[in-house]
Amino acid sequence: MTTLDLPVSATTRPRRALSRRAGFWTAAAVAGISLWTSAAPTTTYPLYASTWHLTPTATTAIFAVYPVVLVVFLLIFGQLSDYIGRRATMLYGVAALLGGVLLFAVAPSVGWVYAGRALMGAGVGLALTPATAAAVEFSAHGKAAKASSVTTAATAVGLALATVVGGGLIEYAPAPLHLDFWVLLAVIAIVFGFVWRMPRHTKDESQGRWRPRAITVPKGLRVLYAAAAVAVTTAYAFGSVFLALGAEVIRDLVGTTNIFVIGLLLAIFSVATGVTAIVGRRFPAARLVTVGAVLTLVDLGLLELSATAHSLPVFLATAIVGGTSYGLLFSGGLSLIATRAPAHHRGGTVAAVYLVAYVLQGAIAVTLGLVATAAGLSTALLLGVTVIGTLALLVIVAAGILARGHRRLPEEGR
Repeated sequence: MTTLDLPVSATTRPRRALSRRAGFWTAAAVAGISLWTSAAPTTTYPLYASTWHLTPTATTAIFAVYPVVLVVFLLIFGQLSDYIGRRATMLYGVAALLGGVLLFAVAPSVGWVYAGRALMGAGVGLALTPATAAAVEFSAHGKAAKASSVTTAATAVGLALATVVGGGLIEYAPAPLHLDFWVLLAVIAIVFGFVWRMPRHTKDESQGRWRPRAITVPKGLRVLYAAAAVAVTTAYAFGSVFLALGAEVIRDLVGTTNIFVIGLLLAIFSVATGVTAIVGRRFPAARLVTVGAVLTLVDLGLLELSATAHSLPVFLATAIVGGTSYGLLFSGGLSLIATRAPAHHRGGTVAAVYLVAYVLQGAIAVTLGLVATAAGLSTALLLGVTVIGTLALLVIVAAGILARGHRRLPEEGR
């Protein structure tokens, strides 16, 4: 047993520290609030633009600050939790989330929003990786694969809450620029309290002292890493395109600008993701990502059809199939790598997967935005379908290589 396994040992828990089971659910909650926080400002952007008379460039910059800071923090601090522990790193991350959301809650001008968005990126960059690793380490013996499914479900819940709670408060409650962030702030504060009570890390002296360094993946895991990274990237890329286009499609189909109604319909995607992650945990990870990739190819066609046929039933089918494919790809991709990476490399290896996913997701989103501006939405959608379809095919190929046993998979949890 390595020292990174010690947090779940009763002999190392300080008085009143959380149990193993409570630690597991706390790690899942950190993953959930990370995604809730990341998506929370989405429904508020139009209000900022109209209230503060922002240009499209300024509004886009608010969004762009987040992934830029997140990627920088993943690059610099991706392996931090392997040295100072999951609990300590999550505390730093959740504290940054608190700071970012607080700035949004009191923001009198757009400068505060930029600063808040940067803190959100830092918080997710610090918190999401150790939360994913901690869920594996706090899972019941022999059930490490469950951790990736629960992490996926938690992130889906976070995304759903961002659209439903945020949309409802903005549409029907007072202080639409601020109230939803005060609610989120209270939730994060509660989660911070639980993280504070997680077992402390016992340092492994053989690890040495942490210092900024490039993220590395152990040689024996590189095929698994490539398969996991392309699976999670495909999920992220499709999810971002669906959510970006979904609101516009809903406005056309339902004929409403009601943010709460739009949020409810978009939440179908997240609900399908969460249900799929829980149901799919009984199946091998390689099979999950293969089925997820196939469903992604099917759903790309449905997304194109829903945008051109103006059919609400087709859009609902797109949301359900899309959420299902996202859940399979994300949970399967995480399970491929997180459950098999050595404990002393788990944080850095998971961070490397998230790093590739966020970088490519951002690059795809920016490229599609530029194409939509220059050549129109239909051209951008066609390009998005082509790129994401190619990624899905790569997932199928990678999963096939693993299934044929070209490389021996390390034993789970080793």
